[in-house]
Amino acid sequence: MKKITITAAALLLGLNLVGCTNTSDNQSGTTVSENNSDNTINQSTENENAADVNADDISEYNPGFDLKAGTVTLNNGIEMPILGIGTFNLTPEQAEESVYNALTDGYRLIDTANAYMNERAVGRGIKKSGVPREEIFLTTKLWISEYDDVEKAIDETLERLDVDYIDLLLLHQPYGSYVNAYKALENAVNEGKVRSIGLSNFYEKKFDEIMNTATIPPAVLQNELHPYYQEKEMKEYMAKYGTIMEAWYPLGGRNGVQSQLFADETILEIAKAHNKTAAQIILRWHLQSGTIAIPGSSNPEHIQENFDIFDFELTNDEMRKIETLDKGERGYNMSEEEAEKSLTSFNPDFNSQD
Repeated sequence: MKKITITAAALLLGLNLVGCTNTSDNQSGTTVSENNSDNTINQSTENENAADVNADDISEYNPGFDLKAGTVTLNNGIEMPILGIGTFNLTPEQAEESVYNALTDGYRLIDTANAYMNERAVGRGIKKSGVPREEIFLTTKLWISEYDDVEKAIDETLERLDVDYIDLLLLHQPYGSYVNAYKALENAVNEGKVRSIGLSNFYEKKFDEIMNTATIPPAVLQNELHPYYQEKEMKEYMAKYGTIMEAWYPLGGRNGVQSQLFADETILEIAKAHNKTAAQIILRWHLQSGTIAIPGSSNPEHIQENFDIFDFELTNDEMRKIETLDKGERGYNMSEEEAEKSLTSFNPDFNSQD
């Protein structure tokens, strides 16, 4: 089968591969995101004006999140980092270097997917970093075309990543035989190939379909989420299952949303108060509001910048100001019918990736 690059795949799917980590959960996917430095508000390395963080004073916004350790305990008792690197829209070469740089900077959460066509490169970046496998939380996602033979898909995914187990495996899209595929994920947990399972791009109706037969509730739901689309109702709905929300598009992503957020007066005012960038304020907001964030970038400076958010704390007043920015509008607006037709037609040879 003809080899399909990640760029071509993104165009084919209307840039909806992420849901994943970045349906442009990838900062590097746009010019704006590769220019985070343009939004810096006189940031200094020492940041003497940053507020001291009281790790024991976790606000009402982030139940269960340990902001000092940078982790959350999932509903299966496994600890997961709350800030990671996304690899959507990265070429294999870029993905390998981004994963290497992220792990070197201290990241321990890595997000990829079958459909990103860079899982082999992610595996190489992990090996290159020298960080022990047991210290890394590795997430990947099964594509729709793999739902009919999940056991084979998992074995091939493990081979591409060059690992013995996957920390978190998600169903990437809510189409095809996703209910049966989820049952197969549960079997993979029992076999020890996968530690945690979850969903991506699912909303209440199809989430309910999964729960009607599930014996293991999803540990994580990875959806579009940013200050202009905050998913409050979905987060409340999932709470009864102990499912944690993870944001692709944590910085806004496509259709100009990211550039709007980086220029938002409320966010810039808060950034100035903390001597941080707009990107850092948004990412810190995610963590304090109980959302895992996985911004992506191929720029080493931005990768480091995005991780430098554990030395300050947003006040409850600042959190509420950002909460008022919610417009309830997704950056991804394809209809259900259009999405299903487009996404189910994507059927590459995942083993052909470099």
